Amino acid sequence: MPRESFQDDLDRLQADVVGMGDHVLAQLDDALTALETADADLAREVVDGDAAVNERYLDLEARCVDLFALQQPVASDLRFVAASFKILTDLERVGDLATNLGQYALAAGDDGGPLLVASANDAGAAESATVDAPPASVTEIGRDAQAMFVDAMAAFENDDADACTEIAQRDDALDVLCQRAGEEVVRELLATGTDPETATEWDVEAALDDVSRLLLTIRDLERVGDHAVNVAARTYYMVEHDPTLIV
Repeated sequence: MPRESFQDDLDRLQADVVGMGDHVLAQLDDALTALETADADLAREVVDGDAAVNERYLDLEARCVDLFALQQPVASDLRFVAASFKILTDLERVGDLATNLGQYALAAGDDGGPLLVASANDAGAAESATVDAPPASVTEIGRDAQAMFVDAMAAFENDDADACTEIAQRDDALDVLCQRAGEEVVRELLATGTDPETATEWDVEAALDDVSRLLLTIRDLERVGDHAVNVAARTYYMVEHDPTLIV
């Protein structure tokens, strides 16, 4: 294949990987909104949309394999196709995490309240409410992780090695937020269960369900940040031929 035609294929692959990134980020944004607003319809759209993400992933993965097998890429091309192949896996997994978040929102609704805004101390909250969620911290984690992934995909699109380094550094702050939020959830559980004024109304099983969902939410948001770092690391290697950021 003439070099010009092959370069066109590489350019199309990069554009399509970025397009899949936009698709996955839209799913993630909808999932976070569903969690924040208890929007069950939006949560179902996210869950139902996972099949389209998987289909897009398989199509682009096959194109990467064809470029490996049917062409004769030089070293820089090999790094680009290999990075794209790995980034596609990260995108598919972030799509799965968005689906998880949608499912958590649906499960919270089935239990009678939104995951991130219900609070036993809120005005008008049901008397059977159990554990206060930490909405500010969990929302902050979600939007920070989302921003990291947006920036990671922009770095891939623009071959921006400096941005890749900055994204990797931001992950430490996200990890701290996740740890603090998890500790806050556990403290709230313990405080609710030991408060004599609320002990008679305390529903242990409901409280454990609330805490389990919140901890899973925090874990999955932390993983979104981890995948953003993966994208940054693979992009950095693609641009600089330097495995320093590879994790």
